[in-house]
Amino acid sequence: MIAEPVRWSDEVDEVIRGDLAAAAAYLTQAGGAVVTAVGTVGIDRREAGEVGFTTSLGFPKKLERIITDPHVTLAYHSREHGFSASPLFVLVQGLASVDIRPSRERIEAMVPQVERFMGHVIRGPVWDRLLREYYLERVFVDIAVQRVVAWPDLSASGHLQVSGAAWPGAAAPQAPPRNGTGPRVDVDRAAGRIAVLPHRLLAWRGADGFPVMVPVELAGHDAAGLRLVVPSGLLPPGGRRAGLLAHAYRPQLVGLSTRIFTGWLEVTSDGSAVYAPHTTKGFVAPPRKKMLLVSNGLFAKFGMWQARRQGTAARLEQLAAQKASLQDLDENLARPSPP
Repeated sequence: MIAEPVRWSDEVDEVIRGDLAAAAAYLTQAGGAVVTAVGTVGIDRREAGEVGFTTSLGFPKKLERIITDPHVTLAYHSREHGFSASPLFVLVQGLASVDIRPSRERIEAMVPQVERFMGHVIRGPVWDRLLREYYLERVFVDIAVQRVVAWPDLSASGHLQVSGAAWPGAAAPQAPPRNGTGPRVDVDRAAGRIAVLPHRLLAWRGADGFPVMVPVELAGHDAAGLRLVVPSGLLPPGGRRAGLLAHAYRPQLVGLSTRIFTGWLEVTSDGSAVYAPHTTKGFVAPPRKKMLLVSNGLFAKFGMWQARRQGTAARLEQLAAQKASLQDLDENLARPSPP
């Protein structure tokens, strides 16, 4: 862990503060990675060495995984509809903490920043009631940055620059899953869904436990899986569990299309990469703002109803407290005994 806050350059800071969306990768208990799109809306606390994003209690599985293993990575991979024109591809790796019950003051303090990226918050008796859970029942994921990596262009080509912890070597191959490594979903359909989405990122567990993410291109597919193209030297050789995200978004995130995969990545000695998808899920959000807000409001209400019914908040808080206690114990055991 980095003792002092990691400092990153002004150019990287422009990207973090200016991007509307990013990709977030977190780890699974089996050593794989899941990638999802998040609206970071410029959350950047450089002086404290922190970045972050918000999410909903309606996604408890994601939050549980992040609490269980806080190694999280954000990839700032697109300048679309934001405020930065930088060509950099930026990875931020850090240790996440989850604020499950943020104060009303913290939520309200975010409103001007959210409006900068998403437009004015619609007010009124009907809208306030509909969107209460969507706006006020948010969860903050705060990331204490351990490493910032920047490539000179969005394809992640060229010489990388690292701030914070040194960039580790390639991760060792993983043992194959018991059910085999081949595709478990229709590869033709998967390729068709990915082909129409402009932003694609691949993630895996890196050598030091942080997810690594890189942009990928689809070069074709066959019975073995999806043929991926990645700049030379970025993929570790061998086989491993990996996550794949393909998505598209419009201004103010009004209109979204997302497809998330988990699967098996096989990289040969010459750098050829084949991705065999095992699971897939996705969604399409309407491209009209009021229709999208109604959808978000109803989804948030249903998610909060489920969360209260299942005791999600209390369960996640208990898990976070247990994790914090174990970390304190480990730190105390690691301290040298007084003479």
